[in-house]
Amino acid sequence: MLFACGLALLPWLVVLADGLPGTATAAHWCTAWVGLDALEAVGLIATGLLSVRGHRLHALTAAATATLLVVDAWFDTTTAAPGADLVSAVAMALLAELPLAAACVVLAVRGPVGPGPA
Repeated sequence: MLFACGLALLPWLVVLADGLPGTATAAHWCTAWVGLDALEAVGLIATGLLSVRGHRLHALTAAATATLLVVDAWFDTTTAAPGADLVSAVAMALLAELPLAAACVVLAVRGPVGPGPA
């Protein structure tokens, strides 16, 4: 079923690419970005605590947090205005968000690392 849903989304990508406007105004722009960064903070904190305790659930929080960080990097860079904003977004992606996402992926794949219960 998941495979079929993935295939069904492919034509939708064409519809979106052809039909979406080049620019848009969002009513809750600030709330969206603060919420995303808050979720990242919670994910990093939870992953760190679970990992240090050796809890097997750290793999789930690490995978979710990695996803959030990659999404943040993507939207930061693709929505940034040309010039200083874009340079800042690319720097944040390359120096913070993507390296943190990579670390979370390693934690998610590697398994428990701490001395606590599995």
